[in-house]
Amino acid sequence: MNPAPARRGWALWRCGVKITIVGPGAVGLLFGASLIKSKEDLHFLDHDPKRAQKLKKDGIKIEGISGSHHVDIDVTTDPEAIGVSDLVIVCVKSYDTEEAIKNAKPLISDNTQVLTLQNGVGNVQILEDAVGEDRVIGGVTNQGANMAGWGHVIHAGRGETVIGKRDKKILGPIREIAKVLNRAGFSTKVSKDIDSIIWSKLIINAGINALTAITRLNNGRLLEFDGTKEIMKKAVSEAVKVAKRRRIKLIYDDPIQKVESVCKATAKNVSSMLQDVLKNRKTEIDFINGAIIRQGANYNIPTPTNEVLTSQIKTIESSYDKQVRPQ
Repeated sequence: MNPAPARRGWALWRCGVKITIVGPGAVGLLFGASLIKSKEDLHFLDHDPKRAQKLKKDGIKIEGISGSHHVDIDVTTDPEAIGVSDLVIVCVKSYDTEEAIKNAKPLISDNTQVLTLQNGVGNVQILEDAVGEDRVIGGVTNQGANMAGWGHVIHAGRGETVIGKRDKKILGPIREIAKVLNRAGFSTKVSKDIDSIIWSKLIINAGINALTAITRLNNGRLLEFDGTKEIMKKAVSEAVKVAKRRRIKLIYDDPIQKVESVCKATAKNVSSMLQDVLKNRKTEIDFINGAIIRQGANYNIPTPTNEVLTSQIKTIESSYDKQVRPQ
């Protein structure tokens, strides 16, 4: 099947936009369901034939703070069947970004915008290397979403979504994408300094995610124990030193206080990394605490706490089949 020609120019988005979400995980499905409800031309690209077949048959079920509703979806493993899209939203795990964007090439033309709403750092660079920096938009979202099963998402918390380009330019397509997301019910802003936004979220994730995965605690419980609070402070302090050396301006004044406030605001949340560990899956540790280690090494900044957290998570990942189970 030959892909349809791309729409010419972002101005035509006002008349409708063709969107493909790459990766039907919790965040991808949450955004997709709302975009469908707001009447966008929405498609999903999956790499798993069994999951794609189930999603096509059963659709998406959303429960939680946004209510309970069901949405039928168009999903396929064949990018040629979708054709060129105006907007491609990448929602796969960070370690799958490179392979996912290679597979998604038939979706992308000269006028296509590629938006990442993923965890960690490094995804924007991977996408830029694959499709060109002029097409790539960085983004973070603080929407809380948990998977209860294929196609079944628990909407656990609302939060702001921020998008922008690394070159600090605010162009027409970025503003139009923000409008599309706002119409779908996601509070979205455009930033001239998306690196600061991404790093600000990275530091929060570095303080929370690995600790929850190791201790098997909800976010809020990390503040109940002196040991986890101390490790959190050390991990965050190391990350902040790296950010400062990179001349990253964080969006909050007190990083430790910010991480603790996020723990309180998301007290009952099961972090994405803890969800992965509970399901014996690979985690995104290399793009969170592991990224801080690599960046620290570049600037000769010691990151011992992040090194220990990363080693612990990698040990857990590699020993899923050897762990002691309850008798």
